Amino acid sequence: VITIGGGPAGYVAAIRCAQLGMTTACIDKWVTPDGKASLGGTCLNVGCIPSKALLDSSHHYAFLQKQAATHGIQCDNLSIDVATMQARKGKIINMLTQGIAGLFKKNKVTSYSGTARLIGEKQVEITTPDGKKVITADNIIIATGSVPVQIPVAPLDDKWIVDSTGALAFDNVPKRLGVIEAGAIGLELGSVWNRLGSQVTILEALPDFLAMADRKIATTALREMKKQGFKIHLGANVTSATVANDEVTVTYQDKKGEQQLVVDKLIVAVGRKPNTENLGAAELGIQIDARGFIQVDEHCQTTLPNIYAIGDVIGGPMLAHKGSEEGVMVAEHLTGENAEMSYETIPYVIYTWPEVAWVGKTEEQLKAAGIEYKIGQFPFSACGRARAHGDTSGLVRIIAEAETDRILGVHIIGIFASELIAEAVLAITFKSTAENLAKTIHAHPTLSEAVHEAALGVDGRMIHA
Repeated sequence: VITIGGGPAGYVAAIRCAQLGMTTACIDKWVTPDGKASLGGTCLNVGCIPSKALLDSSHHYAFLQKQAATHGIQCDNLSIDVATMQARKGKIINMLTQGIAGLFKKNKVTSYSGTARLIGEKQVEITTPDGKKVITADNIIIATGSVPVQIPVAPLDDKWIVDSTGALAFDNVPKRLGVIEAGAIGLELGSVWNRLGSQVTILEALPDFLAMADRKIATTALREMKKQGFKIHLGANVTSATVANDEVTVTYQDKKGEQQLVVDKLIVAVGRKPNTENLGAAELGIQIDARGFIQVDEHCQTTLPNIYAIGDVIGGPMLAHKGSEEGVMVAEHLTGENAEMSYETIPYVIYTWPEVAWVGKTEEQLKAAGIEYKIGQFPFSACGRARAHGDTSGLVRIIAEAETDRILGVHIIGIFASELIAEAVLAITFKSTAENLAKTIHAHPTLSEAVHEAALGVDGRMIHA
């Protein structure tokens, strides 16, 4: 098996194939700025991991600056060294890329550094600085991921106007920072620099904040972010962005007409698109839609029987864990196992503070489908562990089917929502009822008690609220 792409989807697929006894190779084109080969793809090098490293560093700084005093901790002459913060991020990336190399060695996965192109149903041509090489396999898994979307009205210059990659590499804190679009990427990157002192303004074209999330959760998130100093303009369609005198002038249209925003840096975070250009897939007859997504069946098989595609490149949620699980499914499918992917139980997380996480259906989706439901809702302000920690904003919402009590959706905004959502994913995966969760003993005092109380609340049995 050959996997094309070394991000989570690609390297997980390669490792699982190797574990199942297949001779496996993984091709990754990623190189560091100094030209060294690097495993892990976008997620590890300029995505999930570096953004969380910077979020963690900036959270510590914001805590010491704004909350430490309430714990009796005095911090005088507090300052931030961006270079050291960026160096820490780099060390984390390097450690994890070496970890993947170790996993490849352990599982006997052959790693190739270069750009891959399909030249046959079982052949891949690899281009490296040293030349070209053709390798052959019985099956090929495409996991080439996605790239940031660029928009003509705000052309990138990699200095003043940047994409998510550029926003992770600032060498100083911009005084004024603009962000186009209030999706997960824009909100997380905006959070990093807002905590460090930037005045962050977000321009969102949609009229609703976090339109994909539960409305109660989205409303709470908007309120919390405004408390933190974010300026968020909804229904704001950017029409141009120009650079002059070391600043960016952004022109946009909203319900009041034409507006202008002047910032020192502008992040274009309008989403990502599938990375399928120059892959050679279409030339082989693999079906690709108008947006560039490779078309696959329920086992991620393309229109060619021995070529599969997984992760961002096939559409759906562009999440590392979704692509990784697809990689596992394909590997097991290739060995004849009854493998399948549960798209209904994919968790979503936005790593702002408080964090936002959810799985399953929203209340709005159930209303639209005509499904009767009941809701249990519990605030973190009534959770002892959250109170002791000092972060009480947010709530847990559990939505269950009215007739069967089966949990259909869980939505959380609050401290460590990214960790709490795992219990909800497990509950929905095993078709748990709210009563099942309500009767599950949760340790005290813990944040997970908020989930327990919300489950009790589905039937009006909350104890602490």
